[in-house]
Amino acid sequence: MTIFQEIVSEEYLTVSEVKEYLQKIEKERSLDEDRELPYELARTIEHVNRFSVLGAKEARELVNKLIELDKVNALTACKIADLLPQSRDELRSIYTQNRHNLDGEELDKILVIVAEYV
Repeated sequence: MTIFQEIVSEEYLTVSEVKEYLQKIEKERSLDEDRELPYELARTIEHVNRFSVLGAKEARELVNKLIELDKVNALTACKIADLLPQSRDELRSIYTQNRHNLDGEELDKILVIVAEYV
């Protein structure tokens, strides 16, 4: 068991970006024919393959555009990029854990940005 002393850096990633990283790892490990992928890694790869919609670059562009808005932080932007909500209700469900109450205009701004990537 590894015990970490401190967090050096932290960055939120979208499912699409994680998929890109895991594809590299899978490719490296496939070169060694004797090694089989651990169960957890194989399941994670299966999950990101199933649920990633955008490419990694598109997802990062969307996150960056969303972060420019006032009430969208990096974590929420990544959730929005992963889920690509199509309605106000879907978008509100992402904000249920946040303490922000967005009005209709703010929700619509986000949905317009998301619509560019759907």
